Amino acid sequence: MPVTGESIRFSRLFSEGKNAVVVAVDHGLYFGPLQGMIDLPSVIERVAGADAILMAPGSPAHCQSVFSKRGAPACIIRLNWGSNYAAMWKYKHSHSVPMLSVADAVAQGADLVIGSLSLKNPDEAEDAHNVEVFSNCVTQAHALGIPLIGEVYPTGGDDYQPEDLQDEIYIGCRIIAELGADLVKTFYTGKRFNEITAATPVPILALGAKKLPKESDALKLAAISVEAGARGIVYGRNVIQSKDPNRLLEALKEVVKEFQAPDKVAAKYKLD
Repeated sequence: MPVTGESIRFSRLFSEGKNAVVVAVDHGLYFGPLQGMIDLPSVIERVAGADAILMAPGSPAHCQSVFSKRGAPACIIRLNWGSNYAAMWKYKHSHSVPMLSVADAVAQGADLVIGSLSLKNPDEAEDAHNVEVFSNCVTQAHALGIPLIGEVYPTGGDDYQPEDLQDEIYIGCRIIAELGADLVKTFYTGKRFNEITAATPVPILALGAKKLPKESDALKLAAISVEAGARGIVYGRNVIQSKDPNRLLEALKEVVKEFQAPDKVAAKYKLD
């Protein structure tokens, strides 16, 4: 990572060399308003203690107060839209299109940007186009010294068991890193996840996916992800739709950053 601006911004995410806890609130791009995310500005205020907040392009304008304070979380803005994320419509393909340029994202306050890549679609040309869209994101981000998170998200990923995604994630993470991603966001795939972190030459952040039944389950998923080599987590629904998002966030920080045992942390914060 030779670019000074890119290196500085990257290091802020992993402040003091510790793992990162990111909260995603960009679900409205694909699902519209979800439970717990109706009033977006108030939601973001409750998770301002995260290392970063992942947002849709139009959201920062409504939440400026969170990012304008000393010690504010980093702002991550999504660059492209893929049809595979609209899970309620059960698409079988993933057509990716750019939403905005990296320069536009920076103008809106982005410290980092994220671009997604979905492969193994029914149409080979579709895969090639998705690679082209992501590669354009890489070129723009590196030209401006902005770290780029590459998201490996197979079509229908939310509906698979973690272990069923192993081979696709294993290959996809290596591909997206070699295309130029500075770090990767993807699914935890179970007992063999350590093979993915070992074979990917950039840090990996494990995503939370669907809301888990218990808050303690979210802590356990975070713990096993970092034990397997993840450099942090990106949780959306599991934080935002919890009973007390700020309390769960603080608990997650102890598990992810301080490597505290999830059962002890759950008891300390009185999480179910």
